Amino acid sequence: MSETPKILALAGSARNGSFNKKLVKIAASGAEAAGAQVTYLDFRDLPLPLYDADLEAESGIPENAMRLKELMKSHQGFLISCPEYNSSITPLLKNAIDWASRPEPGEPPLSLTCFRGKTAAIMSAAAGGLGGMRGLVHLRDILGNIGVLVLPSEKSIPNAYEAFDESDRLVNQQHQSTVEDLGKQLAEVVRKLA
Repeated sequence: MSETPKILALAGSARNGSFNKKLVKIAASGAEAAGAQVTYLDFRDLPLPLYDADLEAESGIPENAMRLKELMKSHQGFLISCPEYNSSITPLLKNAIDWASRPEPGEPPLSLTCFRGKTAAIMSAAAGGLGGMRGLVHLRDILGNIGVLVLPSEKSIPNAYEAFDESDRLVNQQHQSTVEDLGKQLAEVVRKLA
């Protein structure tokens, strides 16, 4: 029997009621249905300072950044949902990626231990008509350049303010199934690559 895939689910938004928190939880349910063990990370529970090389040189990697790195290293896959800010990803997500990319003491520069060999599925929900598609282009590019295999399938949900019902499911059942399937696909790929 193959090992249970471990997947970290996170949203690039800290806002209460975030559409992207809701969306990534839908994908997480699909991964769990496919037999994965999913850990949900809310960045409100793991605040990080803005990346600053002087801060790192003076104090080392902050405790919460080390916690983030440990979480990422202990999972084989990532489910990431991020809104689009000015045609790109959020500062919250970019900052987390930047801190996680920093080598720990004893690691060589550019070792990218949190990212190399990992697999990700990406998605977005946004108030606009494109659903965050432009931000996903940047997210795919960033992750690919630091060693993450990003699944070809992705999903963007436009008009997010009216896309979810009172149970935080997507009103459009086809969208609901597609997002659940993203989680299932990630679980299956991670299992095959293990």
